[in-house]
Amino acid sequence: QVQLVESGGGLVQPGGSLRLSCAASGSIFSINVMGWYRQAPGKQRELVARISSGGTTTYADSVKGRFTISRDNAKNTVYLQMNNLKPEDTAVYYCNLNQYTSVDYWGQGTQVTVSS
Repeated sequence: QVQLVESGGGLVQPGGSLRLSCAASGSIFSINVMGWYRQAPGKQRELVARISSGGTTTYADSVKGRFTISRDNAKNTVYLQMNNLKPEDTAVYYCNLNQYTSVDYWGQGTQVTVSS
């Protein structure tokens, strides 16, 4: 019923930039929250950033000042601009959608690798 498709991951050197995109399709309510989570091997999934349909944002302390989350409500798409990437940013990044219900929808994951 709801599908999230991610793109934009890749391999970059420290200090580089990437932009992730996530497009949602299906039965999308106008009021919702979309966000990005990441998970590295052996570590727990953690919130990177999220943004409500009203534009309210939340960032993990580790990415503040480097990452920017944005969205296009007309396209049901959320973006994550990642600048000044660090090796510790290496992880699989997952797009998330919650519509203020108990159900979370997830993208397929996209690999971000930061290495020299």
